[in-house]
Formats: sequence, C-alpha cells, structure tokens
Amino acid sequence: MEYFIISGIISLIIIVFLTFRILDYPTGNEKTTELSLIIQKGAKSFLFQEYKVFFPVVLIIAAILGFLFSLKAAIALIFGSFLSILAGYIGMSIATKANARTAWAATKNLGEALKVSFSGGAIMGLTVSTLGILGLSVTYFLTKDISLISFYSLGASLVALFARVGGGIYTKAADVGADIVGKTEANLPEDDPRNPAVIADNVGDNVGDVAGMGADLYESYVGSIFSALALGSYYFKETGFFAVICVVVFGLISSIIGIIYTIINSKKSSDPSKTLRKGTIMASILTLIFTLLYSIYISWLQIFFIVLFGIIVGVFIGLITEWYTSGKKVKNLAKSAMMGPANVIISGTALGMESTFVITILISIAVILSYELLGLFGVALSGVGMLSTLGISLSVDAYGPIADNAGGIAQMAELDPKVRKITDTLDAVGNTTAAMGKGFAIGSAALTALALFSNFSNLSDSKTILLTNPYLFLGSLIGAMLPFFFSALTMHAVGETADEMVNEIRRQLKEIPGILVGENKPDYQRCIQIATKGALKKMVIPSILAILSPITIYLFFGTTGVAGLLIGATVSGVMLAIFMANSGGAWDNAKKYIEEGHFGGKGSFAHKATVVGDTVGDPYKDTSGPSINILIKLMAITSIVLLTVIRGL
Repeated sequence: MEYFIISGIISLIIIVFLTFRILDYPTGNEKTTELSLIIQKGAKSFLFQEYKVFFPVVLIIAAILGFLFSLKAAIALIFGSFLSILAGYIGMSIATKANARTAWAATKNLGEALKVSFSGGAIMGLTVSTLGILGLSVTYFLTKDISLISFYSLGASLVALFARVGGGIYTKAADVGADIVGKTEANLPEDDPRNPAVIADNVGDNVGDVAGMGADLYESYVGSIFSALALGSYYFKETGFFAVICVVVFGLISSIIGIIYTIINSKKSSDPSKTLRKGTIMASILTLIFTLLYSIYISWLQIFFIVLFGIIVGVFIGLITEWYTSGKKVKNLAKSAMMGPANVIISGTALGMESTFVITILISIAVILSYELLGLFGVALSGVGMLSTLGISLSVDAYGPIADNAGGIAQMAELDPKVRKITDTLDAVGNTTAAMGKGFAIGSAALTALALFSNFSNLSDSKTILLTNPYLFLGSLIGAMLPFFFSALTMHAVGETADEMVNEIRRQLKEIPGILVGENKPDYQRCIQIATKGALKKMVIPSILAILSPITIYLFFGTTGVAGLLIGATVSGVMLAIFMANSGGAWDNAKKYIEEGHFGGKGSFAHKATVVGDTVGDPYKDTSGPSINILIKLMAITSIVLLTVIRGL
C-alpha cells in the first residue's frame, strides 16, 4: 500500500499544479465571467442540496452497521462516501471555472482552447484516481482487514447512485425542456440566451456529466481494486495482493505521463480528436510496458496478458461505441428522419439493440481468457486492467462538458462567431468522447460486477447452490426485472420534471414581454429551481431500491436467491445500459448531423424529427442508462457487506 500513497502524493502535486495553471487563465470579459459564475453557483447549489438529501441516508446506514458489526465498518463507509463526494466536488468546481476560460482561450486559437478544457477535465480524472487509491490505502492501514474495504466501497457506491440519478434527472429535465420549447416551438438556436432553460441546461452538463460520471467511475475503480485485492490475497496470498497494487500504480503513473503529453501537444493541435487519442494510447502502452517488465521480474506472465485483455477490451468497447454513435450509422439514422419521427425512433432503437451483440462478445472473451489464466482472480484483475488508465480516460470524458459549456457561454456572451466555431469543434469531439466514455463505463461496470459477484460467491460458498433450487431462478427473474423497473422510475422522473420545465418556459415566453426580441432577460433561476427540486425529490426511491433489494431477497430466499438476483440484474442491466447509451448517442448525433446542413438543415421536417429522437434519447443516455451501471454494482457490494455482517454476528 506504500506504493499507493507515493503515487497518490505525486498525483496530488500534479492536481494542485494544474489547478493553479487553470486559474491563471483569464475568464474573459464581464459577460463571460458573469455567465460562468451563474453556472458555478447553480451547480454548487444543486450539489449541496443533494448532499443534504443523501448524507442522512449514509449516516443512518453507518449507524446500523456500527451497531450490528463494528465501529470501524461504519467509519469506513462514511470515509468512502466523503471521498467520493470530495472527488466529485473538486472535479466539478474546476470544470465550472474552466468553461469561461476555455471560451476566452478560443478567441486566440483552437489549440489554446483545447489546452484549457482538457486541463480542466484532467483535474476530474486525476482526482478520482488519486482519492480512490489513497482512500483504500488509509482504510487498509487503519483496519488491516481487506473485508472492511467493502464498507468503504459501499460508501462510494451510495454516493455514486445518488449523484448519477440526481444529476441525470436534473440535466435531462433541463435539456428536454429547453429543446421542446426552445428549438421546436420558438425555433431558437442551441444555447440561445432567450431560452429560459439555457442556464439550467449548462448547469446540468456539470452535475450530470462531470460530477455524476466521476462518481460512477470512482465507484467502479474502487470496487474493481477491492475485488482484485480480496481475490488475489485469497488465492495467491501476498503475491496476488501486491500484483494488484503494482498494476494500479502503473496505470496512474502512465495516466499522468499521458496527461502531461496531451497538455504539451494540445496548444499546437489542429485536430483535438487525434491529440486526445494519442495521449490515451500512450498511457495504455506505458501501462502494458510497466506490467510486462514486472511480470517478467516475478516470473508471472499471466498478469501481463490479463491486463492486456482488460485494456484491449476497454479500447474496443470505446471504438465500437463510437462506430454506432457516429459515421455511417448516424448518417443512415439521420436519413430515416426524412420519413418522420416514428422512423427515427424505430431505427435508433434497432441500432442500440444491435450494438449489444459485439460489446457482449468482447466482454465474454475477456472474462473467458482471464478466467482460464488465473480463475476468478484473473477476471477481477482484468477489470483493474481496464480501469488502470482511468486517470486519462476520465480526463478525456470530463473535457466534453467543459467544451459544451464554453460554447454556450460564447453564444450567450455574443462573442465572435469564430469562437463558437472553435468551441463547436471541441464540443463535437466531446460528444464522441462522451459516447465512448459511457461505453467504457458500461464495460467496466460489467467486469466490476462480475468481480464483486466472485467475492460474494466466496463468502456464500456458492458450491452448495444447486441449479434445481427454485430460489435461484426466482432471484434471477427478479434481478432481471429490476433494471427495467429502475429505468422506469428514472425515466418518469425526467418526464415529470421536464413537464414542469416546459410549462415554465412557455409561461415566461408568454408573460414576460420582450424575451424573444432580446429586450428582457428570462428568469433563469426559476428553471434552475424546478430542475433541482425535481431531481432531489425523485432520486430517493430509485436509490433506496438498489440497497433494499438484496436485503429483501436474502430474507425470503437466502443466499441462493441473492446469487440469482445478482446474476439476473447484471445480465439484463448490462444489455439495457448498452442499448440505452448507444441509441441515445446516435439520436443526439443524428440531430447534430442534420443541423450541419444535411437533409434540409435546421428547421426542416427531418430536423424536427431528430429533435424528437434526441429528446427521447437524452434520458436514455444520460440518466437511466448510466445509472444502471451503478445499480448492478451497488447491489453486488451491498450483498457482500450483508454476508460480511451476518458472518460477524
């Protein structure tokens, strides 16, 4: 664990350095500065109100664990929750400060704007990786018990689900409301200051796609490392335990090198996509080189090949996701819009369903090869390999919302059209990286959930579970149902909050004279309040569902039922998440493709059809789909904690 601490301290130094560098950049003129401050205020206000809702839940669960099991377990859970909150807060705070700075940097050139926006995203990527491993180290040093890391992981999972669900409801309610009235009814362009929901939409990009995504991958990162450490020490003692630590450290150091390389080369870049891709590939190659040298040194080459499988599958999942959400696939989807919105929905749904095939095969291959080499430990280590370069992969993903916000600020501040063109270029790349990031998150969630299930199997002695036991089938049936029911709750939440948003936007356009001609400002704060209230009110039940399900199934069907529950939820959840993410991403990019001037361009019949598709796809790809990742992982870690507590009683 000493290596965790050393690498973590190095990463902290880089984070502090990058933070001061970003803050040194000018925020622009009075208008860009004002808009950035409004977005910062709205985002922080939502997070603090979100904390007020879910932190009492964390304290209640910690109190129960402290009473039933041990004080150390309760402290570990609170510690995991706190660090997950801290990672999201730091990353989102810098992201909201980097938006205006990116817009103003775009007044110079593309490379300068890329440098600022990526540096802002790098804070999120490095903070999640650094706090994740430092938290694991501190928890282990204080307890000397690997099983107690499961309570730390549970704390991170609780925060992740609340952050993902709450942030997802907020951002998509604002986005859907802004699109329905602003684009289709009032024919306003993207990020037009006359749209009352435009600020809420920009705030939502940060609370959903920065803080929410960061919490999601923080949970995967911690969960995969915990599973690999537990299984490694169980099957291979200190050798397996230390191998996991080395792979994680190699990944973090390689990510730092990749980030520095990207920042240095971004200033002279004319192709943001190529620059970001080079940095990510460099980090992956360095991780593999370090792992190979270590594997040769300890004469255990299986470690290298398993990490190689994890990294390759992670890269290919991203590429396949990109293929299904861009290029020819999206052009064909946009063409279908000429027949109307029904055809867009049908074609986009089919596209998302089709995309599950290749990704599932890839995950299966990684699992089979890893299992053949090192059994269940190999499966867990493959997940660690996939997430080893999280530092840079999340940096690339978090850069997207910063570029998106920069474009909105450039539009609302009425900067030179050339600035908006540069930010649109960055945003287009950001849309691709976001789609790839969601695919990566789903793939890592699948491997993490499987690794956690392996830990559960060890605790429950799964060899005694018979296929003929009806409780296994019933648990699987209920587990397969839960992602659908969970998604229904989150989709309803977006729809109902969006309804309120639409009514408010219509009211303002009707009752406040001069908004559409620019004589009066809309009431932005009212829209922010609606999105905040709706998200906070409707995020609780879906989140509690994930915690109570394993406990309830255990009470009725025992460990056999819980095993079935985890199998069913993971299998159906991964498929549903892939489908939703890729359908939503394809609908979004089909709309953007038509807005570029194809098939009639903005305002055409085809454009309005793709706006409908995008409106359906928004909660698919940014609320329900990503939240399913956390649902299946939280259920798995809750099951592990449940058995740990029961064994300790």
